[in-house]
Amino acid sequence: MTRLHARVPLRWSDFDAYAHVNNAAMLRILEEARIQAFWPRDDEDTDDDDTTGVAIMDSRPGAEFNMVIAKQTIEYLVSVPYLRAALDVEMWIGRMGGASLEIEYEVYSPEGTSPRTLFTRAATTIVMVTAATGRPARIHPDQRAAWTPYVE
Repeated sequence: MTRLHARVPLRWSDFDAYAHVNNAAMLRILEEARIQAFWPRDDEDTDDDDTTGVAIMDSRPGAEFNMVIAKQTIEYLVSVPYLRAALDVEMWIGRMGGASLEIEYEVYSPEGTSPRTLFTRAATTIVMVTAATGRPARIHPDQRAAWTPYVE
């Protein structure tokens, strides 16, 4: 089983009056992990993180194809407290169709913490679309080949 890993730091503004990560902030955390895993870095990006990814989807302005979200589900298992170290987000592809894929997530406590805590499980259905028309587009063979090892 091969999974992608992204380290996503928390921001002070992610917390609410109950002293845990707000439910809406979790959507941002998942988005950050997804971008780290699937989008290529800019040439000038010199951030030295150790995120493993399959950076093959380029949806920057002017790109031919985009990824749009069709559906998201989140299961909150344990409240995320304030942590200075980055969360460890594991991702894999639960299903890959003709024009869509479902990205599965597990959000864990930072690497090296003991015991390791699973905070959240989530899934995002992504649809590939042609940027010019917004219509669904089949997943390109290069993308399919890059993503296949991460299908569980």
